[in-house]
Amino acid sequence: MGGEPGRKPSLRAARPLLLVVDVDPERLDRLESELERSFGVDFRVRGELTAPDALRALELAHEFEQRVAVVLVDHELPAAERSAVLHQARTLHPDARRAMLIPWGAWADRDTAAAILAAMAVGDISYYVLKPWINRDELFHRTVAEFVQEWSRNETANWREVVVVAEEHSARAHAITSLLTRNGIPNAFRPSGSPEANDVLHAIHEPDPGAGVLVWLAAVGSTVLHDPTDAEVAEAWGVRTTLADERRAFDVLVIGGGPAGLAAAVYASSEGLRTLVVEREAIGGQAGTSSLIRNYLGFSRGVTGSELAQRGYQQAWVFGAHFLLMRQVTRLEQNAGGFLAEIGDVGEVTARAVVLATGVAYRRLGVPELEALTSAGVYYGASVSEAHGLTGRDACVVGGGNSAGQAVLHLARYCRQVSIVIRGETLATSMSRYLIDAIDAAPNVVVRTSSEIVGGGGSGRLQNIVLRHRRTGEEETLDVDGLFVMIGAEPRTGWLPEIGRDEHGYVLAGSDAAADPLWKQSRPPKPYESTVPGLFVVGDVRCGSVKRVASAVGEGSVVVSQIHEHFKAADG
Repeated sequence: MGGEPGRKPSLRAARPLLLVVDVDPERLDRLESELERSFGVDFRVRGELTAPDALRALELAHEFEQRVAVVLVDHELPAAERSAVLHQARTLHPDARRAMLIPWGAWADRDTAAAILAAMAVGDISYYVLKPWINRDELFHRTVAEFVQEWSRNETANWREVVVVAEEHSARAHAITSLLTRNGIPNAFRPSGSPEANDVLHAIHEPDPGAGVLVWLAAVGSTVLHDPTDAEVAEAWGVRTTLADERRAFDVLVIGGGPAGLAAAVYASSEGLRTLVVEREAIGGQAGTSSLIRNYLGFSRGVTGSELAQRGYQQAWVFGAHFLLMRQVTRLEQNAGGFLAEIGDVGEVTARAVVLATGVAYRRLGVPELEALTSAGVYYGASVSEAHGLTGRDACVVGGGNSAGQAVLHLARYCRQVSIVIRGETLATSMSRYLIDAIDAAPNVVVRTSSEIVGGGGSGRLQNIVLRHRRTGEEETLDVDGLFVMIGAEPRTGWLPEIGRDEHGYVLAGSDAAADPLWKQSRPPKPYESTVPGLFVVGDVRCGSVKRVASAVGEGSVVVSQIHEHFKAADG
């Protein structure tokens, strides 16, 4: 390896690696040929016949800082050797996409299926890949291309569509990158003073922003923003935050852009109803923060919450739905034609029917020392955009639900150690089994039961938290760099007009609404209709909802047929 004397050789700028391992020389030759045909220009393809050779290749790539994009491992390797290669790839190259190579027809073999499921459960692989059986096997190429695309979206060395430059621990920079990530906008953070940041600033001829924040929209006219508001970032990207003065009358107003609201928008707009969606934060709602949703029908490898939300958003937009993001409905009242809504910084709109899909808001810890460090090491929700910044450091997740489990596993790919803190005695009461199994198998995850956070702090940024054991009262201080709080949520429904709610603030609908004194009609309310005729409620904010993405989507789609019935009755 050449280079300056005393300088460690580096392949950081070299082509990323596609590593494939197969015990059969002829099959390996075909795999290498197929990969070279589709990816050889931009990636280096390397094939190995044995696990020791594959392990050495991964070690060398790590030593010389070569990026590894995809690792494909033959199922026919002995189980221990196969596991060793996958574990090494996961440990040394956490961004690499990993998959098990299986022959056609192997799905009929129970042992093969069990091996795939076991490897997925512990996070060693994302999914399986069928080996190419002919030249130019397009199914093989397409599958690998999907893995490459997923890797490229998380590869921090790549220049992203939006680049944020600021001080390393800037709370405002974190808020902007979180906003971009939740809205499905590819982005990268570059700490001031780093070579990566200097390269960006040199390319766009801008000085270092100092204590401020610089946002470069490289893919959108190379626009540069200095200390922008959320709305300014969104508008520059092309996301609407305002409405034209004309045509402010809609058939359906959807309040909330989570899975339920997006489904309602897709079905309403596809069926010819003029639809407006107003979302106070980011598309996807709470589901949009999930790093991986594994149990949603049709996504066998899983899907990130933000990607699922973006697909719904694009689908509704194509059908003609209108969106207002980072805006909030501040007032809602009935009028002769239906409803009048006041939207902050936008003005009034009218709608014949309203779909309330506002979801829920994260509960707070209530520890003043930690509240003061929000966005400076303390984050509410699974803010996956922070994972890279915690590489080699310690993090803690508070909460025992599925979203917390997903956040733990995502952070474990990068962090030295991740603690998960729960008030109960076991994760089994609130978390899916597949997540519990994966957490148990992760060597750098510690589960702290019967515990709660009572303190913590740091100088300008989180440095430690204080845990108290709920049975013994014993306190312990942990050094952590990131705290992710996911302790449940509550509805924000106090702004609504007089409407039936349960004791927790969730909105009554259907038979629950019929039993409430506020329902004054002679007919029974429709299944998702509230105590206010024409005001429907779906998703997590509805009393008795299941709190699952699939059920929220189902409710959002079904409610549109009830809206049509409401219009038909109103038109008489």
